[in-house]
Parts: sequence; C-alpha cells; structure tokens
Amino acid sequence: MKIQIMGAGALGCLYGYMLSKGGYEVVFVAKGEQYKALEEKGLRITGIEEDEIDVYVTNRPESSDLVFLTVKAYDTMNAAKMLRSVKFDAVCSLQNGVGNEEILARFFENVVGGVTTYGANIAEPGRIVYAGRGRTLIGNYRGEYAEAFYEVLSSSKVNVEVVDDINERIWEKAAINAVINPITAICRVRNGMIAEMQEIWEIAERTAIECEEILSRMGYEIDVRAMVRDVALKTSENRSSMLQDVEKGKKTEVEFINGAFVKMAEKFGINAVYNRILLNLVRGIELGVD
Repeated sequence: MKIQIMGAGALGCLYGYMLSKGGYEVVFVAKGEQYKALEEKGLRITGIEEDEIDVYVTNRPESSDLVFLTVKAYDTMNAAKMLRSVKFDAVCSLQNGVGNEEILARFFENVVGGVTTYGANIAEPGRIVYAGRGRTLIGNYRGEYAEAFYEVLSSSKVNVEVVDDINERIWEKAAINAVINPITAICRVRNGMIAEMQEIWEIAERTAIECEEILSRMGYEIDVRAMVRDVALKTSENRSSMLQDVEKGKKTEVEFINGAFVKMAEKFGINAVYNRILLNLVRGIELGVD
C-alpha cells in the first residue's frame, strides 16, 4: 500500500517515519529547505528514538492509496487543490485547528478527521525531534474510511483509536490550543508556565471558561480548565507550535484556533473577549510592527 504524507514537516515526518517502519511505501511531500535536506540526506530522528532512514520525497503530490494531511491549517485549501490533480482513496487530516475537514470535504468524497498528541519538532531541515508519544483519534467526517486509516496506523505501532464524533474531539483539542498556544506565544514561555505562574493562569482560566461556554452551546460539555492545566503540566518543557512559529517569524494558525472560537461565539451571541484579545495580539505579532 502506498501512503502519502502531504506536508512533511515535523509531525508529517514523524508519521511518515512510523509508517515506513511499519512496512508501507511512503511518499513524503515537502518544500523548501526541508525538501532539499530529505532528498539529499534522508530523514534523521532524534529524541525518543534515534534513527536515520532514506525517504522518497517530492515537492508535488502523487497518486497513492491513502493521504495523511499534515500541512498548516492556513495551507489546507492550497493542499486540497493540489491533491485534486492526483488519485487516492481517502484523506485523513492530522492538523491543528477547526475547519480543515470542512475544506477537504468540498473537494473529496472520503474525508477522515483526526487529532493527535504525538509530539515532534524540526531541529533543522531533515532532522526532527521525536518529543512525545501520545494518542491519535480518528473518525469519519465524510465517507467510511476511518477503519482503513486505523489499520495502517495500528499496524505501524501508532497508538490510535476510532471515535464516533471526531468533530467533538477536534473542538476539544482546539480549546486546549486556544488557551496554551497564544499565551505561550505572546509571553514567550514554555507550556508549564501556564499552570505555574498565577498571573498567566488567570488569563488562561478566563479563556478556558469562554471556550467551555461556547462548547456547551454546541452540545459539548468539556472541562477545558482541567484539561489545560493537565496538558500544561504534562508538557511542561515543551514550546508550543505557535510559539515556535512566532520565534521563526512565521504565520501562525491562530485564525483556525482562537479565530474559530470567536466566530462560533458570534453565532451564539457570546462575548468571547479573551479569545478575541489573544487573536488580535497574535495578529499584531504576525504583522511585526515595531
């Protein structure tokens, strides 16, 4: 079976690595320096595992059996348009934020949603740090291909589970990210500071309460405050992806995280003041205004 990783960044490379070790033919789709490094030197894994493998990498998608989409949320539309030019059976999003599956469903009949707590970051082009084993949840968004992705992942020793309502899990993860990611990016601190510093926790708690109210109106009763504290402490030394993007001067996924909560709050007539403030502050950082 031929599996395609559309977006061979940190997470994409980690999944591509695990699938390669599982015996699958894997196509890594990358760009820029990452593409050059993977082509010339292969993929090097450090952290939880230490390994080096040769990979097949391209800068454009190819026909395959299944596709894992791991690009940044703001690149989903462009990736979908590129994927439309090739053949495959189904696509599974393992991205941050809300709305990725909705975009994919405009183009493809078989779309699987997913969330993961596996941790990875790019140390340098072609080398990723395997920072944390986690859990991957997938579920059908459109079509019936979740089981096919489950078989591929589980046979590659990925901790994976098929769930009935993947949309709830996507919003749950987005809520945690809506608190931890922008605050750590704005304050330039590791995740643990969310729970360790009272002044920061006050903002985190208020943001989490907003998310809980919005989710409750959607029919999801989730204790966001407890989950945020738990994740912050368990990933205490981690630097959030949004913080890493800000430090590198890159665009963030804040529009698909806090922006999604602000839009949903407007729909319900809720004043999501903390989410809006965090959204606008990160927008300001992205503009790079002195």
